[in-house]
Amino acid sequence: MSVADWAGSVSDWSHALAGLKELIAPAFKRSEQRASAGVFLDGLLSGAERKTGWMLAEEAGLARPYRIQSLLGRSSWSADTLCERVRRYAIEALGDPDGVLVVDETGFLKKGTHSAGVARQYSGTAGRIENCQIGVFASYASRWGHALIDRRLYLPKAWADDPDRRAKAHVPKEMSFATKPAMACDMIANLLDEGTPCAFVLADAVYGSDFRFRRMLEARDQPYVLAVRSTHHLRFLDEWHLVQTDPATMIAELSPEDWQALSAGEGTKGHRLHDWTRVPLNYTAAEGFSRWLLARRSLRDPENIAYYLAYAHTDATLPELAAAAGLRWTIEECFLRAKDDLGLDHCEARSWHGWHRHMSLVMAAAALLARLSADQRRTAFSKPNKTSPRSQPAAA
Repeated sequence: MSVADWAGSVSDWSHALAGLKELIAPAFKRSEQRASAGVFLDGLLSGAERKTGWMLAEEAGLARPYRIQSLLGRSSWSADTLCERVRRYAIEALGDPDGVLVVDETGFLKKGTHSAGVARQYSGTAGRIENCQIGVFASYASRWGHALIDRRLYLPKAWADDPDRRAKAHVPKEMSFATKPAMACDMIANLLDEGTPCAFVLADAVYGSDFRFRRMLEARDQPYVLAVRSTHHLRFLDEWHLVQTDPATMIAELSPEDWQALSAGEGTKGHRLHDWTRVPLNYTAAEGFSRWLLARRSLRDPENIAYYLAYAHTDATLPELAAAAGLRWTIEECFLRAKDDLGLDHCEARSWHGWHRHMSLVMAAAALLARLSADQRRTAFSKPNKTSPRSQPAAA
């Protein structure tokens, strides 16, 4: 990179960060809160190893972490308003008719029992039962990049039914117990109501196995590709007979010719190639829509098969469904980057609102990086290929 390019990059970064701070400013009630939020964002984007109150205060040259801790805890402002503004910012940068919404949860390991929602529960992040909080998130992905755009803290039933713990952690009175699929259903419905451009909704088997989640999407004529377990119960009419089976049984009956090697998108080592197949399901669907059982098989290990329920326009092709299913990894990339680089899992606040404030601020920092990356992609795509025939001067 030349000196001029480097200077331009620094200028673009500073301008974009200033624009983000200006956009989120109305979420805060007082100028002191806006200033503290700006300091918080600067710290998240800095090289500080831990994004805790003391570390962010030290990065900002503050003698004590009071301002940072007050921003997450004692002060009065709406984390939901901030999240809505961050979402608008991200969708403006990444929005595309072919974009997808992805829902998944991630765990935050904790010590003690006082942080809102903390419990001994299964964490996919750790791969085992741990003392942790679980957050259900939605992300948006398109050709321009991907970013987290919504978040909700899971409240275990033991917490929901304990008034004393709720009061100490400032859990809102209107919050009641809801399963993770129910939380995702409400979250995705709100995003679709807002007009988020979405070609497919994607999720793993925790959500794909929930019929209420699928019915909500179908009622909106919203295509989806949702993972299900190999033992998921399938029941449908085949001609005049009621068939009861499961994905593993249906796919096992296919011949080798029914599989097709397809790419599920680009990974760190090139295209992620797998064998794919689909079987039409004789379920009632809206006019112009169809249902399929979709399967993905590892090229190296034919016993390693993943299963999906797909609902899409009748003319949707197998490569299109495979490409959509392959985009579910983008939310895992969002989690990884937000935790490793921006401190998504460094939240010290114990309160309900403190957790949502921390997550929303980290999502704001991540959205800034996603927007800068999207701008670079658009610039690169708009440049003509110097080796293409159109860019070569015509022969004399």
